[in-house]
Amino acid sequence: MAQIADLLAARRTVSFEFPPPKTPEALVAFDETMDDLARLAPDFVSVTYGALGTTRDTTRDVVIRVDKERPFPAMPHLTCVGHDRAEMTGLLTHYRDAGIENVLALAGDPPADGSDPGGDFTYATELIELIAEVGDFSVGVAAFPEVHPRSADVAVDRRFLAAKLEVADYAITQFFWDAADYLRMVDELSALGCDKPLVPGVMPFISVPGVRRMSAMNGSVVPAALDARLQRVEGDKDATRALGVEVASELGAELLAAGVPGLHLYTMNRAASVRQVCTNLGLLQEGQAGSPPS
Repeated sequence: MAQIADLLAARRTVSFEFPPPKTPEALVAFDETMDDLARLAPDFVSVTYGALGTTRDTTRDVVIRVDKERPFPAMPHLTCVGHDRAEMTGLLTHYRDAGIENVLALAGDPPADGSDPGGDFTYATELIELIAEVGDFSVGVAAFPEVHPRSADVAVDRRFLAAKLEVADYAITQFFWDAADYLRMVDELSALGCDKPLVPGVMPFISVPGVRRMSAMNGSVVPAALDARLQRVEGDKDATRALGVEVASELGAELLAAGVPGLHLYTMNRAASVRQVCTNLGLLQEGQAGSPPS
């Protein structure tokens, strides 16, 4: 199976992010969504990881299964805060032995109540060092176009991100609503001598309260113009989904025109919105694997 760093070096990628299913019913929905979107032949998919490892086993199991069953690689998200070194070594060894070649290395969030999470890790760079000891993985990290919510300021954030990218292969961003924030981040990292691929994450939202809640959690500012559009559809499920597709398509078109190395679309285990965004942007025609237009 391919390493994502090699895919990014070869072409502009299109990829999909899935949350791990937490119930038997969610597993059925996960498989149905994967079946649907797999027909678009993405370059890779990723599966997220619950806070402090709450979905560790589920993420592991579905990633290994998808990676074996599909012609494209599946990448686990992996957080280290709250975990000890032996725990992480065991999980990475399991991935390596199962043929997984890609990992998204994340620090993860501390407990919401401010308590000490324990464990042997504080920063994602410590996890990246361990990953390199265990196997020959292609390693991605997270980036926040506006600024990480726990960073002191933009300058500090960019220095930490540049340091992570010195030992990682690429970054995938948290979602954002203004392409200018992403492009500014690219310029700021370039000024620090960092030229690793920065793949923007784009979310076709399906819930107005969800947009506001997640944006607040991630430090993503909702522009006034978008907020006005959200107010007009709030409470209307179909109109909200249609607006989510429209906004994601607008942002995706602007990013593609700017020459981004790829697009990473958040699925939220819903195929219809992602499929429509891909159609709107002319990406990944049915059955044509990994060949988005350049």
